Amino acid sequence: MGGPNGHKVLAVPSLTFPSPHQSDTHRHRVLIFFIPGNPGLIGYYKPFLSTLRALLNESESRTGSTVTYHIHGQNLLGFSDSDHAQPFGRIPPFTLEDQILHTSSTLKSLSASFSKVLLIGHSVGSYIAIESFHRHHISQNLTPSLHSAILLFPTISHIAQSPNGRRLTAVANNTLLDRHAHRFARWFLYFWPAWLLYSFLRIILRLPADGAKVTTSWLKSRDGVWQALHMGKDEMRTITEERWKEDLWENGEDEEEKDKFVFLFGRGDRWVADQCRDAFVERRRGHEKGRVRVVVDEGGLPHAFCLRHSEVVAGKVKEWVEDMVRW
Repeated sequence: MGGPNGHKVLAVPSLTFPSPHQSDTHRHRVLIFFIPGNPGLIGYYKPFLSTLRALLNESESRTGSTVTYHIHGQNLLGFSDSDHAQPFGRIPPFTLEDQILHTSSTLKSLSASFSKVLLIGHSVGSYIAIESFHRHHISQNLTPSLHSAILLFPTISHIAQSPNGRRLTAVANNTLLDRHAHRFARWFLYFWPAWLLYSFLRIILRLPADGAKVTTSWLKSRDGVWQALHMGKDEMRTITEERWKEDLWENGEDEEEKDKFVFLFGRGDRWVADQCRDAFVERRRGHEKGRVRVVVDEGGLPHAFCLRHSEVVAGKVKEWVEDMVRW
């Protein structure tokens, strides 16, 4: 199919965890759509999503349950060589705007058979989720059943002011690195056989087996590192001042007692500037009609929770999902 910025978009890698009760037509069907961060590889989140599936299975099996949850997540564009026909070069990698457009298109095609759609975004995936809500807010025909969102370690304003954002901005401000960082990375990784790279990630960096496998595949891909760097620099330029109107955070009259958005921030997150997070929290507290819950974790959960803390975060998300989409 045709895609953003001139690329022909092919099959995008995805993970789907259907409800064991999906054939029960008397229940309300809820789509949980997951949007990854950068690097946008859904494989990183398989332990998290499979744990969430198991927890929601328990909920669905309770006597009197009226809901089924269908979980779907997919790569962001460009992180798999198989999702675009031509190598990057003449046509550049995908931008943040491209990711938003493709996510909105996918949501529109998937959501028709569901009563409600709940988005879960991680890192820049949270920005994509909120921007999808913003555009739905303006044009109600995009995803009519779009209902609520859970934003995990969200990077939604002034990402360039975060500790890691300042480092990436320094790369973008260096002409040589800005133009050739992806080539330097590819040259360096060329000399690492996949088995040696995997062993380094497992033994030295102590990544779990699943995470090391996904990382090795990404680092040894033709275009994946270029996509991550290109999109990361675009995030620095795009994610600045909070740009959404206050009425975005409000619920409809029939949903007034339910949270529309839940934010989980991490203390000491190096992709989030503390002062920007605190300012966002204060603005939400001061908005009387908003249905936004903000949680700042004090237990040491890292930004890259999907590597070693999937079970803990899945437990939190399961409780929020049940509370947000109850009938």
